[in-house]
Amino acid sequence: MSVILLLLGALVALYLKLGQWPGLALTAVATVIGMALDGWHWLSIGLGTLLLLVLVVLVVPSPLRRDALSRPLLGWVRSMLPSLSDSEQQALAAGSVDWDGELFSGDPDWEKLLQLPHTPLTTEEQAFLDGPTATLCEMLDDWQITNELYDLPDEAWQFIRENGFFGLMIDKQFGGLGFTEQAHSEVVMKVASRGVSAAVTVMVPNSLGPGELITHYGTDQQKDYYLPRLARGDEIPCFALTSPIAGSDAGAIPDRGIICRGQWQGEEVLGMKLTWNKRYITLAPVATLIGLAIKVYDPEQLLEQGRDLGVTCVMVPSDIDGVHTGPRHLAMNTVFMNGPTWGEDVFIPLEQVIGGQPMIGKGWLMLLECLAIGRSISLPALGISAAKMSCLTTGAYAAVREQFGRSIGDFEGVQEALEPMAGYTYMMDAARIFTAGMLDRGVTPSVPSALLKYRNTELMRDIVNHAMDVIAGRGVISGPRNFLARVYQSIPIAITVEGANILTRSLMIFGQGAIRCHPFIVREIEAAQNSDKAQGIKDFDQVFYRHIGHTTRNGLRALVLGLSGGLLQPVPAQGDIQRYYRQLSRFSAGFAVLTDVSLLTLGGGLKARQRFTGRMADSLIHQFYASGAIRQWHQEGYPDYMRDLVEWGLIQSLFDLQDALDQAIRNYPVKSLRWLLRLMIFPLGRHLHRPDDRLGKRVAQVIVKEGPAFDRLVQGVYTSHDPGDPVGRLLNALQLARETEPARSRINKAIRKAEPDELQDVEMLLGHQREELLDWAIEQQLINDQERQGVSEAMAAMYDAIRVDAFAKDSIRRLAECAEGTLELVERPSEPEEGEPVRRKAGKI
Repeated sequence: MSVILLLLGALVALYLKLGQWPGLALTAVATVIGMALDGWHWLSIGLGTLLLLVLVVLVVPSPLRRDALSRPLLGWVRSMLPSLSDSEQQALAAGSVDWDGELFSGDPDWEKLLQLPHTPLTTEEQAFLDGPTATLCEMLDDWQITNELYDLPDEAWQFIRENGFFGLMIDKQFGGLGFTEQAHSEVVMKVASRGVSAAVTVMVPNSLGPGELITHYGTDQQKDYYLPRLARGDEIPCFALTSPIAGSDAGAIPDRGIICRGQWQGEEVLGMKLTWNKRYITLAPVATLIGLAIKVYDPEQLLEQGRDLGVTCVMVPSDIDGVHTGPRHLAMNTVFMNGPTWGEDVFIPLEQVIGGQPMIGKGWLMLLECLAIGRSISLPALGISAAKMSCLTTGAYAAVREQFGRSIGDFEGVQEALEPMAGYTYMMDAARIFTAGMLDRGVTPSVPSALLKYRNTELMRDIVNHAMDVIAGRGVISGPRNFLARVYQSIPIAITVEGANILTRSLMIFGQGAIRCHPFIVREIEAAQNSDKAQGIKDFDQVFYRHIGHTTRNGLRALVLGLSGGLLQPVPAQGDIQRYYRQLSRFSAGFAVLTDVSLLTLGGGLKARQRFTGRMADSLIHQFYASGAIRQWHQEGYPDYMRDLVEWGLIQSLFDLQDALDQAIRNYPVKSLRWLLRLMIFPLGRHLHRPDDRLGKRVAQVIVKEGPAFDRLVQGVYTSHDPGDPVGRLLNALQLARETEPARSRINKAIRKAEPDELQDVEMLLGHQREELLDWAIEQQLINDQERQGVSEAMAAMYDAIRVDAFAKDSIRRLAECAEGTLELVERPSEPEEGEPVRRKAGKI
């Protein structure tokens, strides 16, 4: 009994996190009780005492533990820990840990989540959204931009410059607007709801670009000169990272800078000659200031810092000799400025290095931290904008489109598509706001930014595809009336840029998070790599045994919470969602155990197990998005009208989380451990399900029916009721349809009940003779004269909303004749013809 009670006491102490000495005291008391129950038998006393002493040696730091255990263990751990390249080590050093660390801990503090501060939009920021941002949206005609101008209108470019859209995040002391990241996200989301090309034009200078890099790393001289010019739009920036042979592997860029002396503005100065060939660079065709990521070499050691100095970020004016810009990529029928840039032996002084000479070789770290900002704002805002607009327009279409005398939004098959559109849109928006809030609290969320970019763009794809299924033929015909085509075409762009989604999911999210967010593993790696062997052993001794206790506790918690359904986990009571908190806590513990086991058993081979790391990334994503939904509902005061959306999101997230962990265990690379992992994480098997049909129907109706839940769901996008606008046409029809719904309902019911001999005449009227149908309705006393005008206008608007465009055959032929041979391909931008480089500013082609 002494041994049994010792083990029980130790496990209880671990589970309750009693700490070193209280835990040992509890274990000692339990052991003594066991000895007494054994009648103080000598064997019980001996075994109990021996095991208690072993436990003391393991728990209490001492020279004995360090020399006898930690020293040999460190050698074994060195062989198991994943090896890290220089770029990977810099990636781990970049950014900071926030709520993602709580999830990796296995025991997230839910009260901490609810108490995180939230920064609302300022009066100035809201005024900018309601004023200049709305005005810019009014100026945009997406059909004209993508089919006639191939660019934003000149007046839109001018408006963007004059109203500070390029300086949203530049501090006011430099002439910028100095907005919060939350406001930055809201501006991009609203502009994107009107046109992808305009949104990309606005968002790129405010995320990854010279402005962001100068703000964080630039010299005072660079800030004083460039930031005011960027804020005013005197300079149009771009940042060139991607090379043809180095896409996802940015650390392998071949573009180079050779340290040398050269001429700059009539003087001989120390600088570097640049040679580069970049592609997919947004704003490059119109940029006046090009940011470049290059590798710097100093073969003559003029800087006396070695020959290979590493990745560096520099600024190159586009008008100096040897710089080539102008040719354009046309990305999926969106026409934002994007294209290649190249140059050979272009000389710049060292003062053009962002941050000056001290920042040579630190470009990769700079980029990683700024990429975290860009991934947190730009593409997530683009994704949620597409989702909100899909809900707005598809919900309106489903309400006004009638078949068999009923709105198609009442059909269960259509509701099955509308349900995930509404549910996931709320989840996306909550996660966007959650992550933007991290940035405004001073966090640089490397892991959350990667998972947010991945998940929001993937859900964008799912939601827009569902929307296209609902609107069917209305969505596949191109023309000024089509309100979804451009969003649909732009999906692959969002999926691909700022880290392709396959790479992000399979390598970045879990691969970086498992180490960066782990409470102990970073310190163990640092100890193992410490050149001071004695200090390395000491540091390792201080952290390794805590790591073992942490893993054991999470395994125990996963098992106990799995057996109890999470009932033993204390959770907040607000919102009456305790059951969801408990399941999230249970799965967080299981996720943490699986993380530790994979680091221990797979070690350096973890990077090659990308199916596994992808499933673990999914597990983290579902926990993060559920956390974001909870926090958002809490922040808004738990309004009951949002409960269906919140609970749908939590139920779906838990089901997906269960599935991701189940697949990770089912296919775990070390087969002998699968049964043990399943026992700990799924002791009673899988029992969570997707949202049921009743909840799904209510969620689907959110985007078809009027109400505060619908208003909250689509909040922040640009709307118009102008019948000449593709979206306004739908919303106008929806408004008229709702105003006349009782009268039209009476007509539809009468038609369904009509006798066969009169039904044929009525069906003839339903074809095109609206007024004759209304005459019949008055004859049948279904409507009165006062209602007739409103019903007539509503029926006309509803028909107009479902119409598609058709173009005259001759005009299409003339367009083809004009276009034939007019687009000249630039086959080899790295080797331009002799003469002046091709250049152009914003305008028409």
